[in-house]
Amino acid sequence: MKNLAVIAFLGLSTLAFSQNTTKAQEGKTQDNVLSVNPDQAVQEAKKKAGEEKAKLPKPYDPKADAQADLNKLIAQAQKEGKNIMIQAGGNWCGWCLRFNNFVQTTAELKEIVDKNYLYYHLNFSPDNENPKVFSKYINIKEKQGYPFFIVLDKNGKKIHVLKDSEVLEEGKGYSTEKVKAFFNEWAPKS
Repeated sequence: MKNLAVIAFLGLSTLAFSQNTTKAQEGKTQDNVLSVNPDQAVQEAKKKAGEEKAKLPKPYDPKADAQADLNKLIAQAQKEGKNIMIQAGGNWCGWCLRFNNFVQTTAELKEIVDKNYLYYHLNFSPDNENPKVFSKYINIKEKQGYPFFIVLDKNGKKIHVLKDSEVLEEGKGYSTEKVKAFFNEWAPKS
């Protein structure tokens, strides 16, 4: 009887082990498939983003003297009674390029901007981080989401900072209504 119990135990153990090995191999195969697909998806997304970025206009100039440019804009804003919209970012930033293109190609947004603002793309990149200009308007040690926006009145006084354009997004792009509301909110008051 003891021998029968030992044989039964060994038989069941072997069966259980073989099932666990098969399941482990199946799981390993599924894990390998899963680990490859996310990498491929990430690579595909990066490729698509790179292609999109390559096609968009590059409004940021790392060689610009940002302070001199802003001084000229302040003088012009005083004459025209407009505010200054500073879009901070760089040509490296897909969302920055996407926002610029969105505003330039959406007629109602372009009309609001042209009527109310002098628009400036303040570069932040390894070539030129513009620390002196940024430090006048924000705490540069705080995390910012690019692009972010600094609104100046016609005299160059900071009246608002939108630290992250995510609040203007909708889906994989920007919301016309949210951007329009943002531009209208900070337009000069008559």
